[in-house]
Amino acid sequence: MHLVTFRAKDGENVGVLDSGHVIAVGDLVPDAPRTMIGVIDAGKTLQKALADKLATAPASARLPVESVELMVPIPKPGKFICLGLNYALHAKEGGNAVPDYPALFVRVDSSLVAPNAPVVRPRASTHLDYECELTIVIGKTCRNVSETDALSHVFGYTIFNDVSVRDYQRKTTQWTAGKNFDGTGPVGPAIVTADALPPGADGIGIRTRLNGQVMQDSDTSDMVFKTARTVAILSEIMTLEPGDMIATGTPSGVGYARKPPVWMKQGDVLETEIDGIGVLRNPVVDA
Repeated sequence: MHLVTFRAKDGENVGVLDSGHVIAVGDLVPDAPRTMIGVIDAGKTLQKALADKLATAPASARLPVESVELMVPIPKPGKFICLGLNYALHAKEGGNAVPDYPALFVRVDSSLVAPNAPVVRPRASTHLDYECELTIVIGKTCRNVSETDALSHVFGYTIFNDVSVRDYQRKTTQWTAGKNFDGTGPVGPAIVTADALPPGADGIGIRTRLNGQVMQDSDTSDMVFKTARTVAILSEIMTLEPGDMIATGTPSGVGYARKPPVWMKQGDVLETEIDGIGVLRNPVVDA
């Protein structure tokens, strides 16, 4: 099931994305929560009820997806954790060793961007780069979870592009600056429930297109730390809670490693695609 958060006349709402249309969960199950966290907390009982009602949803409840304003699927997530150098070929293209422990950093809310909203190239730099990433959405609280049990705590997956300001990323050994400029991290459009993808979302295609040209084209089998291992490692450090998001790194083909480098600019169109999840599309504008 594909779930989106969208802006309705009376505020934030959650809908099921089906065949290019959005159906508010409340139009399918009248007492359904209006937030994605609420839908996650409601668990499989609500998912089944939504699936059962979807086929008989009235035409009046089906809104063309182009007619609604999509939001970041989980507005203001409790945690947005990112892995670096998590695809073997990406590590190698940048002259880095394949890590034996994940490089970790966080994204702040003001850096996140909704589907179709502009990615902002900051005034401080022209070195704006793309990074398509599979993103895990936690469904159940876990701490010190085993790798064997980790996938039972995953609600689903979405798409993220970890757009990076490369010169600021390189200013220090910590990557926070280059990864947290305002309006640089598009997320969405939908969260796909875990049952709709292979276990751990392993072996699915992931790619970036810039102005229609394929720049990254890989699949998640190249991830060094797969979904279960990633969740287990992070749960050793912190309590993972429903709605927490974990971006799992990017494959090879990034702009800085190309000769000459490719930097995004105003007027570009960035498309991030993951098989079974969808396409996240964002224009690029100057601040």
